[in-house]
Order: sequence, then structure tokens, then C-alpha cells
Amino acid sequence: MTPSLPGPRIPIPRIPTPRISSPSVPSVVSSAATDSAPVRLVQQARELIAAGFRNLLSGESDGQPDWVRQLADGTDDGYFGPGSATWAVHGSLPTLVGGVRALLLQTLHPGALAGVMQHSRYEEDALGRLVGTTRWLTVTTFGDTAMADRECARVRGMHKKVRGTYDEQGARAVYSASDPELLRWVHVAFTDSFLSAHRVWGGEIPGGEDQYVAEWAKAGELVGLSDPPRSAAELADQLASFDSILTGGEATAKTVSFIRNPPLPIPARPPYGVLFAGAVASLPPQYRSMLGVPTVPMTIAKPAVASMLGALALVLGPQSPSMRNAQARVDELDLQGP
Repeated sequence: MTPSLPGPRIPIPRIPTPRISSPSVPSVVSSAATDSAPVRLVQQARELIAAGFRNLLSGESDGQPDWVRQLADGTDDGYFGPGSATWAVHGSLPTLVGGVRALLLQTLHPGALAGVMQHSRYEEDALGRLVGTTRWLTVTTFGDTAMADRECARVRGMHKKVRGTYDEQGARAVYSASDPELLRWVHVAFTDSFLSAHRVWGGEIPGGEDQYVAEWAKAGELVGLSDPPRSAAELADQLASFDSILTGGEATAKTVSFIRNPPLPIPARPPYGVLFAGAVASLPPQYRSMLGVPTVPMTIAKPAVASMLGALALVLGPQSPSMRNAQARVDELDLQGP
């Protein structure tokens, strides 16, 4: 049964969005120096890295597909809004690590993996599923309620078509993307991954981790999940309930290979490699063992990823286009008044 929608959103105190200023070229550097070949090469590399990551997440090198531009339009703040725990987590760069971590974690569920292998063009379009998932996550987070509802309805419609069978410990098992337990697995894998990445590399969450899990439970309900976790403790318990099902293997290794080596521009590959290493390091040991990928110790991964995220903030800008457009919508609504 699809849960009923909540009443009006309880206003959350607005917190200012942190902005990171890009360093300017010192005035003592001549214009001739800034036009030199080495400087142009550095600038071109920065542009390629930025375009690569924007394309990775949105399918467009400028990060502005139609669904991102449409976030500037709407009639309300959405299900979360500025000042919410969800905006704080999903609007921060550690989501780059969290997204990779979630994809890795999901490959360990044989039913979820069968759906990916049998119902997506993974070998031809290794990042297509990531872009589709990013669209749902972004629109649900930053869109107004009507846009979020439409996006979640689109996802529910896609889930109805994803069904089949897979081998489970020598026996044929049936899966469906609309199955309550598969919905739960995908939800807890994403929630745990974004929360874990933010815990290591992010800032303060308004209301704390429990507030984020409780807020993001609404996203699970919108795609058909009943009784999603509403606290960090419930999230940990529900994730642990899948441990007896999870496994690695050839199919997992094949999918992980695509996640590890996406078709990025050459300058963007080293930064992505650092984020991938951080995603692996942030997983619990039993999951890392099932994935079978080399692990960098967290004592090395944590500062390396922190430095890389700082560099990417300068390359990509202080705010994502999605958050910027959503904030513009909210600001316009505030100017219009009640």
C-alpha cells in the first residue's frame, strides 16, 4: 500500500549555505603570465575534470540537463527545503563518495544485482544507471513537492518492468524491483552510504544523523517502501538484516569493474580514483572482503579524500547547479510572500 503524503512541511530554520571562494590570481602576476601555455593547460585540465564529474552525475558536461533547470520552478520548498538535514547531506561534496559507495554496496545483493545486469545496458553505458539514480535523488531532494512526486512516480513505473530470476545458492529465485525487501535494500544502502560518507568527510548535520534518516524516510515511502528506518540505529539494524543474503562472485566483480573504471576524461580519472578508494575504505570489512577490491587504509584515505574534495570544490564551484536552482526557487517564493 502506498503511504499517504504528509501534511504541510514543518518549517525548518534556514542556515546559510557555506560558500568557498575560488582563489584569484595575485595581482603581481602579469597578464602575460596568466596567458602562458602552462596556465592554459592547467585551466583546460580543470575544465575537463569539472565536465567529467558533471557528466558523471547528470549526463551533461555543464551539469544542467532539463531536470536540473526545472528545479528553479515550483510552488513550494519541497519535502525538505533549506536548513533541512537532507539538503545539508545531499548538497555537499561527500555525496560523490557516498554515491560510489552505495553502488558498490548494492552489487552484493544477488537480487538487486540481477536487476542491474538483466535490465540495464551496463556494458555499453556503465554510467547510465548512475545518472538515472542521481536524477531521482536530486529531484526528490531539491524539487518542489509536485516535481518530486512526478519523479518518484516515474521510478515506480520503471520498477514495475524490472523482474526476472537469478541463481541463489544453487536454486532459482524470483526478483522484482517493486519487491518490498529489494526496495528496502536499495533504500538502506543509499541512506547508509550517504550518511557514512558525510560522517567522515562532511560537516554538521542540522538535527544530527537521526534527523537525516527520519527525513529521508519520506523518499523511501514515495517509491513504495513501507516502514523505512527513521533513526540511525534503525538504519543499522535494517542493513544488518541483509547480511545472510549478501555475497560476492563473478557478477559482482564484473559490475564493480565498471564502477571502478568509468569512461571519464583522462584528467578526471585520478580524482575519481581517490574518491573510489575512499568509498571502499568507508565500507565495513565484511563488505570489502566480498567486493574483493584493494583497500587503502582509512588513515590514508581520509586525508586524501578530504584534500581531493577541497580541490573539487574549487573546480566545480561552491554549490551544485541543482542546489543553486532550488535555492533560487525558494528565494523567489519568499519574495512573493504567503
